[in-house]
Amino acid sequence: MRPDRMSAAEARRTVLAAQGFGRPRPSGPVTRRHLRALVRRLGMLQLDSVNVLVRAHYLPAFSRLGRYPRELLDDLAWSERDLIEYWGHEASLLPVEYWPLMRWRMRAMAAAEDWPRAAALLAQRPEYIAAVLDDIKARGPLAARDVVGAEATRGGWWSWADSKVAVEYLFDTGQVTAHRVGFERRYAVPEAVLPPAVLGASEVGAADARRELVRIAAAALGVATRADLLSYFRFRRPSAVTEWRDLVDSGELVPVEVEGWSEPAFRWHRAVTPRRVAASALLSPFDSMCFERERLARVFGFAYRLEIYVPAAKRVHGYYVLPFLLGDALVARVDLKADRKARTLLVQAAYAEPGAPPETAAALAAELRLLGGWLGLDDVLVLPRGDLATALTVAVS
Repeated sequence: MRPDRMSAAEARRTVLAAQGFGRPRPSGPVTRRHLRALVRRLGMLQLDSVNVLVRAHYLPAFSRLGRYPRELLDDLAWSERDLIEYWGHEASLLPVEYWPLMRWRMRAMAAAEDWPRAAALLAQRPEYIAAVLDDIKARGPLAARDVVGAEATRGGWWSWADSKVAVEYLFDTGQVTAHRVGFERRYAVPEAVLPPAVLGASEVGAADARRELVRIAAAALGVATRADLLSYFRFRRPSAVTEWRDLVDSGELVPVEVEGWSEPAFRWHRAVTPRRVAASALLSPFDSMCFERERLARVFGFAYRLEIYVPAAKRVHGYYVLPFLLGDALVARVDLKADRKARTLLVQAAYAEPGAPPETAAALAAELRLLGGWLGLDDVLVLPRGDLATALTVAVS
């Protein structure tokens, strides 16, 4: 049977609806119910340490729901334990009920095959790892700097002290969990923090867990290639993951030909394709809409590169650049910084995409004012860099 066909525009609208942009933002206050539903729609909120604007995990909810109290998300993650931190696409906040699904990944990481530093510690000082676990059981939650035998870490992750390697190995393998205080991890044993229903859940085999994670990814993506499906939860050896075929056989993944896509695609069987998407949103570089750059280019024709690690003189668009979504298209990009001392949202550069509509500057200005207010900033200042800067300056003023 010939696969269904989708136009490029239909695919874009399907992706946007699956990612939570298919309906207007709430007209009233954003509640825990909204945040819980959103995280389960997306499957995860990626974490990142960069704080030039705001921590990455806060932005996806703002993009889709508008202004909300960030402490609500903090409560869900760190107090109420409705969310857990573990490896999703990268380090991510996941719904707590995903813990059993991640046990296969924790077991797979026990040999530390992909982390030579942990493998060396496991071989040379296994008794120290056991001592750190005992210490966390007795005194946790603890920061890495507070565990038995802790030493100062010198530099980045490549020069971590044994104590930091030990707690991260225990975290990778699920022997401890973590929550954040000032974005620093605090480690505790699972039985001290996870709900009894989660701790007592039946073991999920590797194949069943992988199948369910692909299912979650398919629902969050709407329409996707095989590579898209397997990269969402960052399967380390995607060629070995065959469970996606089970979802094709069951009819949950429907083969489609998408206009302009060179690879075969699959539509989630419950995916909705709105006739129109009326979104206006700034997107974090670590948003699930953005973290696969090849997919972003394929779906939206938007070439995107995170330039944080590029020397300043070689950056094209800026340090922390957010795409701007208007309707069903990515129409601009802005390099943003929160100048907290001056209580000002700095637009360090602003660029329009080819074919951006005339209302781009006005719509972007409105979104920037909303973002600044949400961050507790009083002003928006547009610096004269980029082909959109002049029009945006007028629109902001």
